[in-house]
Amino acid sequence: MAVKNLFDPVVKKEIIDRINQLTTSTSPLWGKMTVSQMLAHLQVPIGVALGTHTVKGNWLMRLIMPLFKKKLYDDTPWKKSLPTDKTFITSGTEKDFQLEKMHLLDMVERFSEKSIVSEQHPIFGKLTREQWSKATWKHIDHHLRQFGV
Repeated sequence: MAVKNLFDPVVKKEIIDRINQLTTSTSPLWGKMTVSQMLAHLQVPIGVALGTHTVKGNWLMRLIMPLFKKKLYDDTPWKKSLPTDKTFITSGTEKDFQLEKMHLLDMVERFSEKSIVSEQHPIFGKLTREQWSKATWKHIDHHLRQFGV
């Protein structure tokens, strides 16, 4: 799997086009989230990059996760149903599909080299802007594949 750079306008358009293929009846191929919950879930880490969402994580996560940082943006696909930090979980309540889709599309549009507020990820440590971009693309791609688009 070749990880792409979300700063590239062609790559960004591909992601936007894939998000636009989702409908309220799109079902997951694995996992517990509905399509609306997944759209909300994707907003959280983008919000961390944009400075609109705070993730504290616990001391153990901050100690261990930097060892796995490269997995965020390398060419190895993520495994299905990986554990998620509780601040990223959105499966407790149903979400409004159109609203979540609109918010996610807006965040993807705004995501750029200039919009990343810090190179310091609250759990994984220092990330370059390119690493932020590739990790964000990989996360979105992972969940779009989860929903078959």
